[in-house]
Amino acid sequence: MKIAVCIKQVPATDSKIQPTSDGKSADLSSVEWVPNPYDENALEEGLKLKEKHGGEVVVLSLGGAKVEEAMRTALALGADRAVVLKDDAWPGAEALDVSAALASLVKREEPDLVLCGKQAVDDDQMAVPAMLAERLGWPQATVVVKLIVEDDLKSARADREVEGGHEEIHLSLPAVIAAQKGLNEPRYASLKGIMAAKKKPIEVLAGGDLGLADPSRRVEVVAVSLPSQDRKNRRIEGEPAEQARELARLLHEEEKLI
Repeated sequence: MKIAVCIKQVPATDSKIQPTSDGKSADLSSVEWVPNPYDENALEEGLKLKEKHGGEVVVLSLGGAKVEEAMRTALALGADRAVVLKDDAWPGAEALDVSAALASLVKREEPDLVLCGKQAVDDDQMAVPAMLAERLGWPQATVVVKLIVEDDLKSARADREVEGGHEEIHLSLPAVIAAQKGLNEPRYASLKGIMAAKKKPIEVLAGGDLGLADPSRRVEVVAVSLPSQDRKNRRIEGEPAEQARELARLLHEEEKLI
């Protein structure tokens, strides 16, 4: 079974983000870059499927100068090889163009299954997996918390997390699966895996190698600012029932939240 896992490199969730002096972007000069947390669940699921069914796991990504760092992390965890579109034209590209680039990489690899995180934690657009499936003409399932690939490797069952419960759907393969937290518990890289990753191949491509023009749509950040610090904490005294009534009154009358 050949499994492709799409991984995006994002700022670590505990990074201290500050606006630039002009207030038009975020200063990312001191930020630690890591694989997208939801993509870690996708990779873990790919590795588990490989352990069960055999085959290989190839990780795919696109980005600028540092994109290979996330690939080394994935290789240390157990992925077999990596293919990256390393081109300074692609960071900041709009989701529709990103899905086109990933579709080109997927078609080149011809996998039986594509795994993605349900969204990237930097922009939270949650759009690329569905767009990728549409471009490939494959069935898809998003916010997946359980995945079973049948032994014939021709179909799968996915348990989706939906409002108020779960939804089980059946898909033919190949398909695109977008992982939600709870699908699994990502493993940690071992020292042996870290050392082995140094010898695993990372194939680096440019947009022209895939017949791709530079992205025509880009996300424009208009302004970046820190949350307001004007509001102060308020302590509500009294018995629990009185505190609850007063909290409800404050939220309704003063904060206009309920």
